[in-house]
Amino acid sequence: MRVKRVPTQYDVMIAGGGVIGSAIAYFLKGWVGFPGSVLVVEKDPTYANSSTSRSAGGIRQQFSTPENIAMSMFGVQFVRAAREHLAVDGEGPEIPFVEQGYLFLATPAGLPILRQNHELQRAAGAEIALLDEAGLRERFPWLNTDGLAGGGYGLKNEGWTDPYGLLQAFRRKARALGVEYRKDEIVGVERSQGRVAAVRLAEGGRVSCGALVNAAGAHASEIAAMAGLELPVRPRKRFVYVFDCREPGLSRAPLTIDPTGVYFRPEGQSFICGVSPPEERDPDCLDLEVEYELFEEVVWPAIAHRVPAFESIKLQRAWAGLYDYNLLDQNAILGPHPQLPNFYAANGFSGHGLQQSPAVGRAIAELIAYGAYRSLDLARFSCERVLAGRPLRELNVV
Repeated sequence: MRVKRVPTQYDVMIAGGGVIGSAIAYFLKGWVGFPGSVLVVEKDPTYANSSTSRSAGGIRQQFSTPENIAMSMFGVQFVRAAREHLAVDGEGPEIPFVEQGYLFLATPAGLPILRQNHELQRAAGAEIALLDEAGLRERFPWLNTDGLAGGGYGLKNEGWTDPYGLLQAFRRKARALGVEYRKDEIVGVERSQGRVAAVRLAEGGRVSCGALVNAAGAHASEIAAMAGLELPVRPRKRFVYVFDCREPGLSRAPLTIDPTGVYFRPEGQSFICGVSPPEERDPDCLDLEVEYELFEEVVWPAIAHRVPAFESIKLQRAWAGLYDYNLLDQNAILGPHPQLPNFYAANGFSGHGLQQSPAVGRAIAELIAYGAYRSLDLARFSCERVLAGRPLRELNVV
């Protein structure tokens, strides 16, 4: 019986098979037509604890950075056409998109920033309405507008999708295009003459590669450290709480972000909600234990104040997921590292990775295949800004 040889050399190796890594793999083979071999290394092919599977799946254009707006606009159009783009043998995936918008609420103090962001979003082609307090009361009668001066509301192309479904569709299509997925873990990176030469796998031993893409999510800084590089990306835990509310009329509510940072949105017959913890309660963390005190002390009081119908709710369950949190500016870090030019970063999305995955997949694929961006210039997210300590701050982080 012939023993199948496992290849020990690839043109491109991708560390991490979540939605970012799988999007890069798909765009390499299916969009730019990269002729070389591609290997995706993923230690948990069930994705049970992956950031993708535990994401809330939001897609919005209400950002303060033009490139983030553009990436999200491409992302929503890709999701809408996923059945065509990601079809295998004529069978396309059914990726839902619940188009109910985002609603960013602002106090009088926050209104100037909301207006500034709104002008930027409209200039980029996003269909966002700027509502005053009277407009909020008229459109959303269930909303308590006490202390509010206005809100930004997505009229089109904002909502949420199925994160796990999108991940699996990318993965299935990438494999159909010839991408190899291997269950293993990277435990070392070898350098030679200023470039990545090979990686060492826990089970597969030494595998040489022409390029290494770091799409390891919350573990991104670990992969970088193996290559002798430093990334300001840390694993930060976020909680999603699920609750019931018997009050009718809220099932069509948008994903609503209170000025406190607390958010909620419908999820089937229930609702989900959450908030980014304050810095003193937000350590680097890799466990997935849920902190219920945050719901009781911060989340529930905020949503009960903003939506009177939420004063009497029942918490059903909760889960935790990990952000690959960029300490510098909460924006993505993309592209080749100047100290190691065949080491590509696709990290630091700080909760925006799912919605940015199509644009990032396309962008990294273009850099590898052509040596430059062709569709959307994302040079402002380069590794150089990190080395220079030059933040590109995103104001709308949820």
